[in-house]
Amino acid sequence: MPKVVSRSAVSSSTDARPTASSTAALRVYYCICGEFILVVDKSLASLPRRQTDGAIIIRCQDADDAKARIFKLNATPKEPILVERQGGHEKQYRFHCPRCALPVAYQSTPPPAKSGPFLYVFKGALSQIQGQLPPDAFDDEKLLDDSIA
Repeated sequence: MPKVVSRSAVSSSTDARPTASSTAALRVYYCICGEFILVVDKSLASLPRRQTDGAIIIRCQDADDAKARIFKLNATPKEPILVERQGGHEKQYRFHCPRCALPVAYQSTPPPAKSGPFLYVFKGALSQIQGQLPPDAFDDEKLLDDSIA
């Protein structure tokens, strides 16, 4: 059997400046069931919330006053639904977890994701720690329990 000789060289540079992609911190979010759902360039906790339902707003397209977020959504689009709102109705094109079919996000335009100006992530639908419930997962349950009692 011939002798195997291996040679390798390792090089690194401590003088290199960090690139924009290396300094960008991507955040990963999971469904309650543990399935990977979202990667986004900013923490969801730091993004604005919608007043009507508390959903997190992710900007999909650039505007004069703000830049679009960079994100990837791993969810299955479903048929649109009509939600009754104060003063009218709203058509939501929902995205569901591919594993457990839990609704995780919606937008006001037909799929694919990012086709409209905003994507809305349901309050309490995603967690940064796989297999752990988000802290606000059952916040609205108290409101429902109080209204029944």
